[in-house]
Amino acid sequence: MYLSIAAAVATIGLKFIAYFKTGSMGFFSDALESFVNLFAAIIALILLHISEKPADKEHEYGHGKAEYFSSAIEGALILIAAFSIIYASVPRIINPQPLENLGTGTLFSIAASLINLFAGLVLIKNGKKNKSLILEADGKHLLTDVWTSIGVIVGILLVKFTGFYILDPIIAIVVALNIVYTGYKLISRSANGLMDAAIPREEIKQITNYLDSLKGNNIDYHSLLTRQAGQRKFISFHLLVPGKWTVKQGHDHAEEIEQYIENIFDETATVTTHIEPIEDPLSMNDIQIDRLNYSEDFDTSV
Repeated sequence: MYLSIAAAVATIGLKFIAYFKTGSMGFFSDALESFVNLFAAIIALILLHISEKPADKEHEYGHGKAEYFSSAIEGALILIAAFSIIYASVPRIINPQPLENLGTGTLFSIAASLINLFAGLVLIKNGKKNKSLILEADGKHLLTDVWTSIGVIVGILLVKFTGFYILDPIIAIVVALNIVYTGYKLISRSANGLMDAAIPREEIKQITNYLDSLKGNNIDYHSLLTRQAGQRKFISFHLLVPGKWTVKQGHDHAEEIEQYIENIFDETATVTTHIEPIEDPLSMNDIQIDRLNYSEDFDTSV
């Protein structure tokens, strides 16, 4: 995240030089997005420290959801930047202005893009390595910024060779609309996480494949529930075992199963099981999040 902050400061300087030398709204829109990157990186750094705090009495499930606030704030900042770009660009469509020093401005913009490319790749690599949503999201945002800059540069070159100055504010508005979409995705992902969204389907499949493999040993399961809080996954399910087993037998099997699932996710998962007798129909009353009232009509094969 310190690298991201440093990259944002450097690119702000380079992109604003490009804007002041050329007067291009395209370069202005690109520079304004780098300001968003800076604020987003600072906020992400603060929330990253919060998310790493261990569980306490007020937050017994840890602080992992702090990462989602980072995405929400970053998305809001991006939307503000996008509408600022559109507001500044509309007058230029009505009264197009000539641009100067386009070659020099383009070189500064290319230099800024290379910095973002390097920082983005480093962030994504470390985000995947450390299973950090904040790092990976910030890295992807920087790579999106690189593609935005490439689009601006191509557009500016078209302005230079065609002399159609109205293309410049149009390019800026297209960049702004792309930023709006990025902001929407960030806010949507944040809302999804705060609403306790389930872990990805392919990861749930890993769990069910393992649990299904145990059914031949007179063991079954139901009520598999999952949710994601930042880096940590919370997984719970009911383990159906023979009623004649002792408490210790059931507990030992549950411990082994929980440990196996935690190892699937490199111990970034908290697994909780609830043991029930497999022969008792009442064990099927709680296969959903709300407990059912058992009746003889209830299909126990669910």
